[in-house]
Amino acid sequence: MSSAATPASDAPVFFELNEHPHPEGHSTSLGFWIYLMSDCLIFAVLFATFAVLSGSFAAGPGPRELFDLPLVALNTSMLLLSSITYGFAMLTMEKDRVAATQAWLAITALFGIAFLSIELYEFHHLIVEGATPQRSAFLSAFFVLVGTHGLHVTFGTIWLFTLMVQVKQRGLVAGNKRRLMCLSMFWHFLDVVWIGVFTFVYLMGVLR
Repeated sequence: MSSAATPASDAPVFFELNEHPHPEGHSTSLGFWIYLMSDCLIFAVLFATFAVLSGSFAAGPGPRELFDLPLVALNTSMLLLSSITYGFAMLTMEKDRVAATQAWLAITALFGIAFLSIELYEFHHLIVEGATPQRSAFLSAFFVLVGTHGLHVTFGTIWLFTLMVQVKQRGLVAGNKRRLMCLSMFWHFLDVVWIGVFTFVYLMGVLR
């Protein structure tokens, strides 16, 4: 009696494993986008908090008495100009012009420092006048929202100087270009947030 043939279904099955492509820097870009989305949520919460508390003056001064719109407009122009100069830095980076890229980054950093200096002057002026965060819920929400944005600009400026050192040491290699692109997204994001602060906090506050 002949032995039964082994069913085809019992034969071992081999799967070919193909490696999926992993572009260099892909995870960095994805992670940074996730970070920006989380930052959007933080600022959304701060804007919502300010909207709720913006009318709670506790018999204290309001936006009309406190805000100096020409000074805030000057400060806004500093940040807008820094965004433009960073754009020029990105254009020269694409052409692999190290010296020109460094020059535009330095100008961007100067505008960022000017923005922070004017903001610190505004905070000092308000505190000297007695408009401290403890004075009212409006001022608490104001200092937290504007101060959080200022901290982001401070960290962005430090990051900018760090990248300038790296570009000086290693040139415009792929890694440095990727980092500069991430900082570009971060810097322009802060620019958009500040436009919201200027419109919603300062301009609408004075015109209310």
